[in-house]
Amino acid sequence: MNDFLPGNYWMSAVLVVPIVAIYASIIDYREHRIPNWLNAALAAGGIGCQTIYFGWSGLGTAVVGLLLGFGLLIIPWTMHSMGAGDVKLIAAIGAWMGPWLIFLGFLAGVMIGGVMAVIIILARGDLAQARANMNVLFVKCARADTAFSEFGSTGSFGKRTTLLPYGIPLTIGALLVLGGRFLEWTVLL
Repeated sequence: MNDFLPGNYWMSAVLVVPIVAIYASIIDYREHRIPNWLNAALAAGGIGCQTIYFGWSGLGTAVVGLLLGFGLLIIPWTMHSMGAGDVKLIAAIGAWMGPWLIFLGFLAGVMIGGVMAVIIILARGDLAQARANMNVLFVKCARADTAFSEFGSTGSFGKRTTLLPYGIPLTIGALLVLGGRFLEWTVLL
């Protein structure tokens, strides 16, 4: 084992992933984008660290975690309902967490994102606008010719709608699961 790395893989993960993912979330909040270099560095670190600790098995776990993280959000991205940075962020975190834990982190992030969206809507008093936006999304998804078009995309809502930077709830969900794994919560194992 490398003398510079902690003896436990999950200690390495909790030393790296929260710092990078929180930094990515701050950028996402401020700029509504996550830099490619940041996602690439996080993914490469996860693949490298998994490989150092677990050999070929770790490499396989990291690659499958990365691909699953990417796959979970690629359809919403192709439908123009989220940014590519969010997709790449969850994929990069997946390289550290592996397929099962990134799936759980994704589910937690989706639930957290839903709660955050409701809070934002209620706090801004935008219930009528939110209802109108949901109607547009239902129309978008109901028709094959609009499902993957710019119609009803996040960019089409403009300034009249507060967009939730989805990197934030995805990060929170993933970090909750990562923390649970580090603490060896048996429900996650």
